[in-house]
Order: sequence, then structure tokens, then C-alpha cells
Amino acid sequence: MSATPDRPVAPTGLNHVVINVRDLNETHRFWTEKLGFTQVGEFQLVHRGGPARRMQFYSGDHDGKLTHHDIAFMEVPGLPAPNPDGTLVSAIGHIALALPNREAWLKQLAFLQASGVAFERRVEHGMTHSLYIRDPNGYTVELLYELPREVWEGNIQAALNHYVALPTEGEAALADNHENVPVFAPVQ
Repeated sequence: MSATPDRPVAPTGLNHVVINVRDLNETHRFWTEKLGFTQVGEFQLVHRGGPARRMQFYSGDHDGKLTHHDIAFMEVPGLPAPNPDGTLVSAIGHIALALPNREAWLKQLAFLQASGVAFERRVEHGMTHSLYIRDPNGYTVELLYELPREVWEGNIQAALNHYVALPTEGEAALADNHENVPVFAPVQ
């Protein structure tokens, strides 16, 4: 066996997240019918002798293939409902979902708008163009496409600080400026 490392081993990325929800059926409809995920499994979880809780597992599209799961939901009856304005006080700030490219992202925005899903925020970040919506549980979901790496890799800090708010209603909410994107030069 090798010596104990002196620093952590960096992960390759986020594999999946499990989120507690009030109503699994309502959550299922939103994440499959509005966001396009595919349910890949479910089971009853019995934890430390407590009541059985239903869990459902979902995969995005991975080049035409499914994975074991990208996101899972556990039904926890009695969770508080979102506030009247749709917000939720939660340890989860938001859940970011990447679309494969700009065209797929624009199609998803048009679909959501036509489906009556309210756009909470539209933003041009320095490394992504993003839409923020809320799921039925009050969780904020960011739908994004990443800008080319050469746009932001020279100065990640400047790209992180870049924020252009855009309209959230009508045709203007479906417009996307991809021709005059700033390139963040390295700090000298």
C-alpha cells in the first residue's frame, strides 16, 4: 500500500444529487415533462427503522445513453411548502443543469415558456448563459449552456463576476446574444 497522500484526491465532478421533496408524483411530472429527464428506477428506503420512503432516480441524456442516475428524489411528507412567492428556504442554493449546446438550450427555453413555466431570472454569466426557474418544491433550477472554454479560462474570476440580467417574459426572454460575448483575458 502506498503512503498516505498529503492532500485530497480531486473528484472528476458531481456524480448525482438526492433531494428531499414533499410530493414525488408532482416532482416526477415536472422533472420528466418540463425538464426532459428519464426515470430509471425507484425503491422504498427504510432507514433506521423509520417509515419507508419512496425514492425515484432520473437520468439525463448522455450521448443517447442513460446513466444509473444524475438526480434522485426522496419523498418526505411534511416538508414545508414554498413561500407564496415560490421561494424556499433550503440548504440547496440551486441545481444547475447543463444542456448540450446553445441550440438545445434555446429549444428548452421556448418549450418551458410555451408550457407556462415562469422564468425567474435570465442571465449572461461569463462562462454560461442561464435561465433560472423553480420546481414544484420551490427549488431553484438553473438551465445553462457553457460558453467555449477560451472565453473564460484566461480569467475565471472576471468570468465569475460577469453578470448581465436579461428579460424574463415574451420574445425577449428567448433571445440570446452569442456573437458579442466578452473574452476574459488573463490578468497581467
